[in-house]
Amino acid sequence: MLRVGGLGIFTGIAARFRGSLRFKLLALALGPLLVAVPILIGILAGWGAVYYDRLLITKVQSDLAVAHGYFDQVREGVGRRVETLAGSERLARALRERPGAVALGELLREMQQQLKIDFLILLDSNGRVRAATGGPAIGSSYSEWEVVRRALSGHAETEVDILDAVQLAVIDPALAEKARTPLIATRNAQTTQRNEETRGMVMHAAAPIVSAAREGGASVGVLVGGLLLNKNLEFVDRINDIVYPEGALPLGSVGTATLFLDDVRIATNVRLFENVRAIGTRVSAEVRHTVLDLGRTWLDRAFVVNDWYVSAYEPVIDSRGQRVGMLYVGFLEGPFQHARQLALAAVALLFVLTVAVAAFVSLRLARHVSQPVERMHGTMSAIESGQTEARVGTHLPDLAGADELAELAAHFDRLLDRLETQTDALQRWGSELDSKVAERTQELATANQTLRSAQQRLVMSEKLAAIGQLAAGVAHEINNPVAVIQGNLDVLRETLGDAAEPAMPEIRLIQDQVFRIRLIVTKLLQFARPAEYAGYLEPVALDQVVQDSLVLVAHQMRKTNVAVTQEMRATRPVSVNRNELQQVLINLMVNALQAMPEGGTLRLVSGDREEGGVPGGFVAVGDSGPGITPEDRERLFDPFFTTKTSDGTGLGLWVSLGLVQRYAGRIEAACPPAGGSVFTVWLPNETSVEVTAA
Repeated sequence: MLRVGGLGIFTGIAARFRGSLRFKLLALALGPLLVAVPILIGILAGWGAVYYDRLLITKVQSDLAVAHGYFDQVREGVGRRVETLAGSERLARALRERPGAVALGELLREMQQQLKIDFLILLDSNGRVRAATGGPAIGSSYSEWEVVRRALSGHAETEVDILDAVQLAVIDPALAEKARTPLIATRNAQTTQRNEETRGMVMHAAAPIVSAAREGGASVGVLVGGLLLNKNLEFVDRINDIVYPEGALPLGSVGTATLFLDDVRIATNVRLFENVRAIGTRVSAEVRHTVLDLGRTWLDRAFVVNDWYVSAYEPVIDSRGQRVGMLYVGFLEGPFQHARQLALAAVALLFVLTVAVAAFVSLRLARHVSQPVERMHGTMSAIESGQTEARVGTHLPDLAGADELAELAAHFDRLLDRLETQTDALQRWGSELDSKVAERTQELATANQTLRSAQQRLVMSEKLAAIGQLAAGVAHEINNPVAVIQGNLDVLRETLGDAAEPAMPEIRLIQDQVFRIRLIVTKLLQFARPAEYAGYLEPVALDQVVQDSLVLVAHQMRKTNVAVTQEMRATRPVSVNRNELQQVLINLMVNALQAMPEGGTLRLVSGDREEGGVPGGFVAVGDSGPGITPEDRERLFDPFFTTKTSDGTGLGLWVSLGLVQRYAGRIEAACPPAGGSVFTVWLPNETSVEVTAA
C-alpha cells in the first residue's frame, strides 16, 4: 500500500509539472532549495554527529587521564607515607630499644590512624611478622608478597594486589567482611556461577627499615601498609569530584567514577536506585573482553547499569603485571543526544520556515507570470469549444503594462480577429463544397452498393457452380463403380442360388454399404442444390427432435466435460422434414460443444412463439464458450466461412440456414451479456413453401 500510495503521489506531481506553468515556475524557484539544502543539512548532520561523538570521546579520554593521575597520586601517597614512617626516628628508636610485640603493635595502630590507612605490618629481615595492627600471627611469613620481596632487596614499592578472603581475614577480619559483596544480576554481563565477590583490591606499599647502626645501613626489616579499595566510597567520590566538579558538565549531564575488581563494581557512585549505589553490579561482556582480556582502553558509549554513558575504561595492573580490575569514568549520553536532536530539529524548522517564505514569495511572483498565460490558454480552450468571440483582453488589470506578456496578448487577439474573418470565409466555401460533395457521394454510394451486390452474387454463383460441378463429377465417378458393385452382387446372388446362403450376411453388409455410399452422394448433391433434395413435410414435435439429436451427439459430449441444461416448453408441432431439422440441430449442438473444449454448459430451450402474426415454435442452442465477435457474426452464414483452423469447411451453418429458410423459418445468432453464444431456430407451425420430395 505504501508503494502504491507513493507512486500515486509521484505521478500526481509529474502530471502537475507537465500541465501547470505556475507549478513549473514554483519548481524552478524552489527546486534548488528543496534539493541542495536537504543534502547540505544531511551532510552537516552526518559530519556534525561524527565530530560531536569525537568531541565526547576526547572529553571522556581526558577525564580518564585525570582519574588515572589521581589514582597514581593516591598510590604514591600510600607509598610515600609508609616509606616516611619506615625511615622515621620514632620507629627506629622503638626498634633499638627492642620493645615487645604488644608495644610495637600499639605504636603501629597509632601510626595507622595518623596515616589513614587500613593496616600496618612490621616484618623482620626474613619477612616474618614482628608486630601488626590487626590479626597476623607473630612469626608468620609475608615474603611471598611481591612488594615485600622488593623491599627486602632494598627497594620501596607500592602496588595494587588482589587478596583473597582468607588473607584479608588474617590481616583484619573487618577487612574481609568489608570486601564481601553480593553480585547483582546485570544485563549484558558475562555469565557467571558466582553469587558474591569475597576478594579485596588492596593498594599496599612496602618500605625497607634501615638501621644506621648496622654497617652500610643494612635493612633490619620491612614496614608494610595498605588501603582496601573495596567499598572505599571516599576514594571513588574524590575521583568523581576531581574529574567532574560541579558545573563541569553542560546540559544537565551527570559524571560517574567506578573501580572494578575483575568485572565487579567494588566502589562506585553510579546509582542502582535513587539512594542505592550499584556496588555488586557487573560490566558488560563486551567491555570486559576489550579491557581485561585484550588489555585495551575502552573509549566509546556503553550501557552502565540503567542508562547509556559516554564511557572510558582502563585496566588496573597488579604487582605481577596481571590485569585484575578496571578504572572507569563517564557521563550520561542522553542530555547530549537530546541537545543534538534539538539542534537538528531547529535546523529542520529553520529550513521549513525558509521554504515556506520562499514558496510564498515564489507563488506571488509566479502568479504575475502564469495568470496572463493561463488567460491566453483559457481563451484558446474557449475558441476550441466554439466560442469564437472569446479574446484575452489586454485592458484587464493583470495584463496592464508594456511587458512582453502584454504585447503577446495583444498580438494574440489580433491573430484571433484575423482568424475569425478567414474562418467565416472558409465556412461559406466549405458549405458550398459540402453540398456538392454530398451529391457526388450519394451517387457513388448508390453505384458502390449496386456493384457490391453484383459482386457478392457473382462470387456466390461461382462458388455454388464450382460446388455443383464438383459434386456432380464426384457423384458420377462414385455412382459408376457403385452400380457395377450392385450389379455384380445381383449376378452373384442369382448365379450361386442356394449356395450363396452361407455368405448372405456378408452380401447384405455389402449392399448396406453400397446404400450408404449412395446416401453420401445424395448429401453431396444436396450441398450444391439443396432445393432439389428437400424431404417431405410432416408435423414434428420440437422437444422430441431435440432429445433425438442429443442422443446422436452423446459420443461427442463424452469427449468434453460439458453439462446439459434443458427447458423444453414447446407444445405445438412445426411443419418440417424431421431428418433435415435433426441435421440442423445436430450441427448447432456440435458447434456449441466445439466452442467449449475445456468444458462448460450446453443450454437447450424450446417453446412456442409467434412472429409477424405467424404461429410457430423455436429451439435455442446455447453454450458458455468465448462467444462470437461482431465481425464474425456478420459472416457466420456465408459459405466457406469458418473460425476453425484445423477442421471445418464453412458449409455447416450455410446449409442449415438454407434448410430452415426452405420451410419459411430463420436462424438467429446472439451473444448474451452473461457470455457464450446462442443460436435460435424458429419454424412456423404450417408452411406455404412447396418442396420437392427426394
